Amino acid sequence: MFEYIKGIVVDLTPTSVVVETSGMGYFLNISLNTYSQLSGHNEAQLYLHQVVREDAHLLFGFINANERGLFRHLISVSGVGANTARMMLSSLTTSEIQSAIVSSNVKVLQSIKGIGAKTAQRIIIELKDKLGKETDISEFSLEENNTTKEEALSALVMLGFSKNSVLKIINKIYTANLNASVEDLIKLALKQL
Repeated sequence: MFEYIKGIVVDLTPTSVVVETSGMGYFLNISLNTYSQLSGHNEAQLYLHQVVREDAHLLFGFINANERGLFRHLISVSGVGANTARMMLSSLTTSEIQSAIVSSNVKVLQSIKGIGAKTAQRIIIELKDKLGKETDISEFSLEENNTTKEEALSALVMLGFSKNSVLKIINKIYTANLNASVEDLIKLALKQL
């Protein structure tokens, strides 16, 4: 399984990007959100999701792990394919989709092209509990592109700690130690958990 790709942006359109790395160009399907974040950049690191079909092997690229995670949740719903999930991520931000699902707002989901009432209800029924347990990314007080805090948070959550309690501690530690590395944040947080 591919995790991410890092390389030179050779071609960028609102629905796709070609990233060259080690002499090979990789065609990635992307959302409009990812496109807007990549615009004006010559290099990129995108998180990947591979879809293997009988007739094609497709790569989908995402600007961050949160967008990819939501994409994976969406395609786990019966009747929601990769292109529909990409359309959803192009129409709304990840936090808007998450809050619509958690608050059971069918109208917001129906406003997306290709999502009818039944599909919107199915998405809410199947994902409400999963996404309700996760903290909405808009509630994080992470600065944009602050991967140090994101990586430390992710590592501690993977170790089994509650996302909400970890987030508070990470924010407090980072505010006191702005130049702390991921390892430092994790070590200091573990002492307080």
